[in-house]
Amino acid sequence: MRRGSSTGWSVAIAVLAAVLTPPAAVAAGAGGSTGTYGSATTGIVAPAGGSNLAPQSAGAVRASRGTRRIPRTIAPAAAPSSLPQAAATPVQAAPPALAVNFNGVSSRDSGLANFGTEFEPPDQGLCVGNGFVVEMVNSAYTVYDTSGRTVAGPFQVNGPFNEGLSEFTSDPRCYFDQATHTWFATILTINPEETASTIDIAVNPSRDPTTQWSVYRINTTDVGRGTGPKHPGCPCLGDQPTLGIDAQNLYVTTNEFGLASESFNGAQIYAFAKKDLVSLSPVHFVHFDKLAIAGAPASSVQPALTTGVGSAEYFLSSIDPTLTFDQRIGVWAITERDVVAKGGVPRLSSVVVSSEAFGTPPFAQQKGGASALEPGDDRMQQVQFAGGAVWGELDTSLAITGDPTARAAAAWFEIKPAIAAGSLSAAHIRRQGYVAVAGNYVLYPALQVAASGGAAMVMTISGAKRFPSAAYATLAPGAGSFGPVTVAAAGTSAYDPEGTRWGDYSWAVRDPSGSSVWLATEYVPPRKSQTADRARNWGTRVLDVPGP
Repeated sequence: MRRGSSTGWSVAIAVLAAVLTPPAAVAAGAGGSTGTYGSATTGIVAPAGGSNLAPQSAGAVRASRGTRRIPRTIAPAAAPSSLPQAAATPVQAAPPALAVNFNGVSSRDSGLANFGTEFEPPDQGLCVGNGFVVEMVNSAYTVYDTSGRTVAGPFQVNGPFNEGLSEFTSDPRCYFDQATHTWFATILTINPEETASTIDIAVNPSRDPTTQWSVYRINTTDVGRGTGPKHPGCPCLGDQPTLGIDAQNLYVTTNEFGLASESFNGAQIYAFAKKDLVSLSPVHFVHFDKLAIAGAPASSVQPALTTGVGSAEYFLSSIDPTLTFDQRIGVWAITERDVVAKGGVPRLSSVVVSSEAFGTPPFAQQKGGASALEPGDDRMQQVQFAGGAVWGELDTSLAITGDPTARAAAAWFEIKPAIAAGSLSAAHIRRQGYVAVAGNYVLYPALQVAASGGAAMVMTISGAKRFPSAAYATLAPGAGSFGPVTVAAAGTSAYDPEGTRWGDYSWAVRDPSGSSVWLATEYVPPRKSQTADRARNWGTRVLDVPGP
C-alpha cells in the first residue's frame, strides 16, 4: 500500500449501470416561480467491487486546484449607486473558552500524503459524528476524535473515493447523517487525458469513517451516449460540486464548464435517493439542467444541509450576472422528493427576493506580504435549512463606516420560504446583515445554526497589520447582528506570494447533539505545519463553538 494509507481504506467502486432515460419535461411550478427548467434526466448508478489504486512517482509539483470563475454577462445588474455600507464589527483577539480549537489538515500533511506534490488552495470539507471529526481538503484528509486528537491520517484525499494516486480530484466535501449514522463525501474527478469527468460520492454506513467506504461515480462529461445529457462545448466537468441533504435525498450541484472549450453551461442539480445510498444498493438519481433564474443562466446554486423536518429541499443562489453589484437572491425548492427513489422526477421551482446589496470583493491585504489574497467572487457559499428558515452567506465588497478603503466582508441572510400547491410560492428575508472589520478583510464565510437558534460564522481575517488568521463570530438567538469577530488562531506569517489564491470556501456543521457548531477555515499556521521546502504555508483551523 502507498505511504500514508491503511488496509482499512478499502472501497467498492460504482459504475454507471443504466443509460439515462429520455429527457422528461419539468414544470416550473406555480405561484410566483421565476425559474425555468428545460429538462431533467433520470438514471441508476450501481456499486460494484474492485480496486483502482495506482502507483505514483515522487516529486514536488506546485498544482492549483481552484474553482473556475463564472463568466460575466452583459446583462444589466440591479446595482446600488455606491458601495453597500455598514458599521464595523468589533474584534477581540483572545477567544473565549472554545470546546475545541486545533490545527487541522495543513500543506505539510498534503505534501506528505502526496509524495511531495503540493496543492493550493485547500478547499474545505468537515464532517462530525459518532465521536469522530473528519476533515477533507485539497489534497489530504485526517480523522480526529472530538478532542482534536488524530485517530488516522493524514492520507491522500483520493483514498475514500478509490481514485488512483495520480488522478486529478478537487473540491472535497463531507457530511455525517445522524438519522442513518452514515458518512457521505463528494469530490470532482477528471481523467488524465482531460476528456472525461465524474462526481464521486463515497458512502460509509458503518458509523466509523476509518472502515470501508463504497463509491458511486456519476458521469458529468455530458456528451450524450450514457455520459449524461448532450451539452454544448462538452466534454465537460462539474466544477465545485456542493453537498446538501434532507430526509429523502443527497443533493449535489455543480457549475458546468467545457474541459477544453471553457464554455459555461450553468448550474446543474443532482438528487440521489438516500435510502439507496445507505443500503449500498443501485441508486436512483435525477439530473436537472438548463437552469435559469431572473432572465439569466443560473450559477452556484447551493443546496441546504437540512436540519429537522421541512416541506422541501431548499437552495440559494446569488444573482449578479455582471459580477459587479446586485441586490437579489434566488431561492429554490425541490418538492415531491420521495419520487426520486422510485425513478421519478420531483418538482423544482424558484423565486427571486430583494436583499441587501452585495458585490465582488476586493483583493485582501496581508501583513508582511507583497502580494494580496484573492477572495473569489460573490457566489453563494454554504446553505442551511433550520427552524423553518434558509440561511446563507457570501463574500462582498463593503464600505465600512470610518474606513476610507473598500473591504471584503461577509453578507448573511435568513430567508423564510413558503410552499403552496406543491411549489415554492414566495420567500421573504427575516434578517440580514454584514460582518466586517475596519482595516481588515473577511474572506470565505461559512455559517451554521445551532439548536438554540443562535448561529456561528467562521472566516479568514487578514489586513495590512494582520497575517491571515482564523476567526469566527456568533449570532445570539433573535439578535439582529453578529457579535464581535474573535480571532481563534492568529496567522504566523504572510501567505506564499506565489499562491495568492485563497480558500474557495470554508465549512461549518452543526454537532449531531445540536449543542454546538463545528467550524473550519484556512489560515497561516505555525512553521511545523508548513511544507518542509517552505513552498506552501497554508493550514486549516478546526473549532467547536458551544451554544452559540
